[in-house]
Amino acid sequence: MAGIYKRKDRPGWIVDYFDAAGVRRRLAARTREAAEDLLAAKIPESRQATPTPEDPEIRLAAYAARWQQDLATTLAPRTVALHAQLLRLHILPAFGGLKVRQLHRGQIKALLTRKRADGLSKNSVRLIRATLSALLASAVDEGLLLANPAHGAGRGRRKGPDTISAAERQQAIRPMSYEQLATFCAEAYAAVARQELARREAVLFLTLADTGLRPGEALALVWEDLDLADRTVRVERAMSGGQLKATKTEEARRVDLTPRLVEALSQWQTDLEADALMRGQEPAPWIFPSEIGTPLDEANVAARFRAVLRAAELPRFRLYDLRHTYASHLLAEGAPITYVAAQLGHRKPTTTLLYYAHWLPRGDKAWVDRLAAAREAVDRLAPPGPPSEAPSDVLWHRYGTKTESGTPGAPEVPDSIGEPWRSRTSNLLIKSQLLCQLS
Repeated sequence: MAGIYKRKDRPGWIVDYFDAAGVRRRLAARTREAAEDLLAAKIPESRQATPTPEDPEIRLAAYAARWQQDLATTLAPRTVALHAQLLRLHILPAFGGLKVRQLHRGQIKALLTRKRADGLSKNSVRLIRATLSALLASAVDEGLLLANPAHGAGRGRRKGPDTISAAERQQAIRPMSYEQLATFCAEAYAAVARQELARREAVLFLTLADTGLRPGEALALVWEDLDLADRTVRVERAMSGGQLKATKTEEARRVDLTPRLVEALSQWQTDLEADALMRGQEPAPWIFPSEIGTPLDEANVAARFRAVLRAAELPRFRLYDLRHTYASHLLAEGAPITYVAAQLGHRKPTTTLLYYAHWLPRGDKAWVDRLAAAREAVDRLAPPGPPSEAPSDVLWHRYGTKTESGTPGAPEVPDSIGEPWRSRTSNLLIKSQLLCQLS
């Protein structure tokens, strides 16, 4: 049965129906008309036939092998490799011999709990659940399962083994301080002078630190993306596993450049063009090309990054931490969260806030000082009350809905009938006609 009914807890309507897999669904609508339209759209969907699986008895190991072949055509190589690793190390040893249709939610929750107890981090457990959920979602599409038992497994009223709190997310972010970043950059250019590091890597590190680009985005930059006069760079692609792909959000953006980065990139472009002219070749299209003119490999760049850290005697950081450094320094300088989100390429400022709220400026008393000054200005304009007047009376008269009487400086006299004017609902015997009749 399908139908609509009015909500009891708040305004709105509920559309109640069963989908094609036989799962009961409830959707919210603001008006009755919207609920009826939504129900009319869902009824044909619920009557669609569920696809008949080719092999309803297939086991998880065999199905996972087929699923990974399909992934190779749609996902980035790095993502495919991560799924394969999680399947090989964690999922298939536990469930590989089971039939796909035999897998249930309790088994998955037990696996996640056991992995957490074995010492895996919450993020590793989260990735295991995400891989298994993606695998079983495909099984649902093919008709092997009616519902995905891994969807939301380990979540509920109590925190699951893969639940990562906002505080834990922020603790995982380790930006450099201003002093550490200055030391790192100085050591990178000193390594260039000692011919221990290519100037290309030093400019790349500065680009990551002064734009907040993801490493893959910086490696995929071409000279046409750069507008030195406008001090911006257009980011519309990224390198992943040696292949070009769209950015993480699949959206292009423009990122503002610092003056020192503009100067460094301008000199770097001049050097590359001069070197290509001496060789009698066309300059490579990439801003940071390898010796053979291809984009740099991120793993090699990360290794050189760690070498500079060791030479500068700095703590261990990841190459990605230059992005965190950029974001945290911007926020510390009071940049609006919307601007930081746009620079980083986050779809929503709430994503930026989730990871970087810890670095928002705190302890700035200028805001409460402005609040106090505004209130004091109102206090000076308001007429003084009698000495016996309680502070609450003064505040209610100044900020409430009462108006002044015709006498200058005198508050309006409240009605003598009914309750005191400061209370609107304290005596229900007077406010309610029904109770008044009973009294």
